[in-house]
Amino acid sequence: MKHAFIFPGQGAQFSGMGKNLYDENARAKELFEQANEILGFRITDVMFTGTDEALKQTNVTQPAVFLHSVIQFLCNPDYAPDMVAGHSLGEFSALVANKTLSFADGLKLVAKRAAAMQRACEINPSTMAAVLGLDDATVEKVCSEITNEMVVAANYNCPGQLVISGSIAGIQDACEKMKAAGAKRALVLQVGGAFHSPLMAPAQEELQAAIESTVFSNPVCPVYQNVDAKPYTDATDIKQNLIKQLTAPVRWTQTVQNMVADGATQFTEVGPGTVLQGLVKKIAPGL
Repeated sequence: MKHAFIFPGQGAQFSGMGKNLYDENARAKELFEQANEILGFRITDVMFTGTDEALKQTNVTQPAVFLHSVIQFLCNPDYAPDMVAGHSLGEFSALVANKTLSFADGLKLVAKRAAAMQRACEINPSTMAAVLGLDDATVEKVCSEITNEMVVAANYNCPGQLVISGSIAGIQDACEKMKAAGAKRALVLQVGGAFHSPLMAPAQEELQAAIESTVFSNPVCPVYQNVDAKPYTDATDIKQNLIKQLTAPVRWTQTVQNMVADGATQFTEVGPGTVLQGLVKKIAPGL
């Protein structure tokens, strides 16, 4: 009987997120104000009253989702995870929840990650697409057959739902080939770049220096990391996996399967939205 806590990534944001926490909880207000100071701008203004367009800016989106998740977690004394995981950006939230990272260090790394990813997107204009209704092996095969452009499987979200990542021409070509292979849908996403692909290498290099110079503590419970879906409790291993994360796929299906195999009987999603709850129900319908 183990309780898993999971944390969402980019895309879960909404206008008004976190305002009730700020208004109703003195500790939350203190953490939000600390975040404003660390970031050098009032991210709370954008989170609480900003437009959807303003919230979509990478330098806002990533810290906003991180803050909503982490502050909600830190302000709930009843939360006691036996294991944690986060989807992409959510892995940073998970690492604060299991005490690998401090709140301030986690936020600083997320802000650096967002800025580095934005720059990488400007260097290599690129995109992502959601592919529905094909098994993993077929998606991987179609990607591997596109040799003149960069296309890779980026997010293994749940059986029959993968996200691919690559150059704009490559993704357009892949979408047509996925449909020909029997995909129910192959839809280009409105994202800034090819996240979790080799095209994020410039961002990875920038983030590596920041991660290596940040103090990571051994956690209070295992984190199941995106790169290989396995549990880790050693701070050095966690650092290395976090560095690899930007250019490697998010193995969410395998992460949930491994957590269940290791005894997880309950999952709590902490942060904006309910996307991960839906994915967990598809991956492990018996829960």
